[in-house]
Amino acid sequence: MASRKEVADLAGVSEATVSRVLNGVGPIKEETRRKVLEASEQLGYVPSALARSFARSKSGNLGVVLPYVPKAHLFSAYFFSEMLSGIGSKARDNSMDLLVMFRTPGEVMNYTDLFRRQKVDACIILGARDDHEELAAMQQLHQEGHPFCVMNQHFEGQSFTEVDADHVEGSRLAIRHLTDQGYRKIAFLNGPDSYSNSQERMEGVRLGLQEAGMELEPSLLLKGNYSRRSGIEAAAIVADRLHEIDAVFAANDRMAIGVMHGLRERGIEPADFPAFVGYDDSDAAEMAVPPLSSVRVPFFEMGELAVSKLMHGSVGDTHKANNSDVAVTESARALLPTELIIRASSIRQ
Repeated sequence: MASRKEVADLAGVSEATVSRVLNGVGPIKEETRRKVLEASEQLGYVPSALARSFARSKSGNLGVVLPYVPKAHLFSAYFFSEMLSGIGSKARDNSMDLLVMFRTPGEVMNYTDLFRRQKVDACIILGARDDHEELAAMQQLHQEGHPFCVMNQHFEGQSFTEVDADHVEGSRLAIRHLTDQGYRKIAFLNGPDSYSNSQERMEGVRLGLQEAGMELEPSLLLKGNYSRRSGIEAAAIVADRLHEIDAVFAANDRMAIGVMHGLRERGIEPADFPAFVGYDDSDAAEMAVPPLSSVRVPFFEMGELAVSKLMHGSVGDTHKANNSDVAVTESARALLPTELIIRASSIRQ
């Protein structure tokens, strides 16, 4: 399908002018209007219903809701910065502005109020938790027909528009890589169960161990909160059992690097570390000592896809994001593939 830019190029006008003509907004010269309409007809360009609503709305904003995380700099976190970059890139392509909002500590976000007060025309929700109040707020959004997309969180049994990555497969690949090299005592440092991706990582770990004829030992299941600090705290357990634990898989790179740091603080040299695999493949993974093997998650492409689904209503189809196949497992949920990147931290010497 033709893009608005192609229409603008053919008509010899700006993309903003194309938008005004096709949405009937503002004064337009008749000759300009005729050129745009002829170019649109020739190229078969049809703007989406949501794109038209953006052009006619009072806000023109795409809302992005971020979680409240105490003592954390979200914009410096690879997870959020990459997704926001993808969202911002695609929003710019569609002539939208971003309105970034943070949840208030201890309160459930009143999503519907954002629409009623015309602060946003669509909304992307990051960092949602699987709890009753959060679910009820999103169900109200869904029932009222407001366009929204949930990123990196799954609500079982709901038909919300969701964009996520295949965390089950990503974790399975990580464990398979470790077991293929003969590692048997594999500690798993996971995040809170209130996040669906923590549950999915756990499922992937169990599958990977099962394929190797193993089971996850409860004593090797460690709890963190996706922060580097929680990794440093988990290092105490790993250090005490260093004679037993021969590999550590962490549910994100921050925790994996935190464990490494905690071991070094205890005088343990990298040559004596267990094998390590992280998750996200952040910039820090390659700079870690030793360089950290990690499961790559296409956060930027996830952000782009979330905006595309809202703008074009492409729910329940198979999508392409930067030439990556996207598997759709439910009518409104899209999963992007993950990939294991192998570096020195997990290679048996």
